[in-house]
This record gives sequence, C-alpha cells and structure tokens, in this order.
Amino acid sequence: MSNQALTPQPHPLNTDFTWHDHHGPRRRLTDQQVQQFDEQGFVLVEGLFDAATIATVRDEIDRFEVKSEEFLQTMPDGTMFIATAGQITFTIHLVAQSSIARQFAEHPGLVDVCHDLIGPDVRLYWDQAVYKKQEPTREFPWHQDNGYAFVEPQEYLTCWVPLTDATVDNGCPWVMPGMHRGGTLVHHTTPVGFQCLFDSDGAVPVEAPVGSAVVFSSLTPHRTGPNITEAVRKSYILQYAPDGAEVIDQASRSRAAQRDPARQFSVLVNGQPVDGR
Repeated sequence: MSNQALTPQPHPLNTDFTWHDHHGPRRRLTDQQVQQFDEQGFVLVEGLFDAATIATVRDEIDRFEVKSEEFLQTMPDGTMFIATAGQITFTIHLVAQSSIARQFAEHPGLVDVCHDLIGPDVRLYWDQAVYKKQEPTREFPWHQDNGYAFVEPQEYLTCWVPLTDATVDNGCPWVMPGMHRGGTLVHHTTPVGFQCLFDSDGAVPVEAPVGSAVVFSSLTPHRTGPNITEAVRKSYILQYAPDGAEVIDQASRSRAAQRDPARQFSVLVNGQPVDGR
C-alpha cells in the first residue's frame, strides 16, 4: 500500500462537511459530557441501564447468537465477510426478530441520549450484537461507521452497549479523539474489515462496565483489540440517525431512504418518545 493510501483522506462524497457543536435543552447528558462528545467524538455514559435490564437483553441475544455461530460453521473456513466461527460473530437486525430487543432500542436512556445529540426526530438506523470470543491476535481495524455505508447526514450516533464488562484485555473499544470533526474518510478493504487509519498514536481505550454505553459519532474512528481472556466479550450496538437519513451509493449517487418499518422505526417524533409496542 502506498504512503498516500496510508494517509487519511476525505471520502469522495465528503465534500462540504462541517461539524456543528450541540446546544439546546438536554434530558440526560451533562454540559461536560456534551462538550467531550463535540471535542473528542465520544463519551462514556455510566449508569444508563440497570443490571436486570442488561441480563434480560443478554439472555435474549444469546439465543440468536447461537444461530449465527451455527451458520458460520457451515461456511467455507467458517468465515463470512468479517465474521468467523469461534472468533467473532455479528448478529444483525435483532429488533425485527425480538420484542425484547425492540423495547431495549426504545429504552428511555438511549432515547434521551438521542434527543441530546441528534435532535427531536430520530429513527433507529442499525442494530447488531457483536460477540468477540477468545482470539489472542486478531484486531478489528480502525474504521468509521459511516465508512461502511455512506449515510447523509454523515453524523449519526452509535451506542455501544456492553453486555459483559468491556476491558482492554477482552477487546473494549479504542477511539481516536477529534478526527470526527472532518467528516467521513476513505476506507480501504482489508481481510478483517474496512480500515481508515493505520497509525494508533493518540488512541484512547474506553473500558465500559455493564450498565453503561460508549456513545460515539458515526465519524469517530474506532477499533477493538483482541480478546485475550477466556470469556466471551458481548456487546449490543444500536445506531440512531436523524429522520430522513439516506444511504448514498458512491458509484451511482442514488439515494436510499432509511425507513424500513421493521427495523428503522422512529424513537423520537417532535421530541416525544415513540412506544412501538
């Protein structure tokens, strides 16, 4: 790979991005937390969920993750894209399959964070559980969530919820503070996922206990390290976008509205929570 490819470059569709700091009334986050999010691109929000809620969600997701693992075991080399049997699984669209997952996506704590960092009209954009099993050498590379599919507005919100305590040893998130303010970067395809950075200088680990959420921008470069423990590191990732967000195809410039009613439902309308039950 050339030296130019190693240097972060703006995504071809990222031509006029400007980061706007967050102001206005807040329901959950403090001024200090919002300031950190604006300046560094992430914030750890502790005490967002009680232990019973997380236990219920974890037990529910465990049932679906078993099926993901079984499916991967039928694939050549146990691998499909960035998932590998016995190492790392991605179980997607749980809200379309489980009422427990859907109710969790509408949790008041998550909806309040969306209000404070997105605005009055918000939809769930994506949800997936990521189970990182013992894998002493494999890392998940530096990427921005908006590098996998180019969403406009470019800034949406990722809530990375640990279902087990996330530590440096078992693969907690690492973030690159401040780089979100420039918008989406070019991503390069690697055997273990898309990658936008090849230098970890200045990176910060974010260890997250059960009950918390690591909240970061879709534009914040982040990675997870290997799991060198014997236990599975479990996380549930919920992403929220402003109502009206679209995915833009880089080649055709066509736009696809993100309004699938089964999994991209509204959680805030005119600032009011929506109960989808």
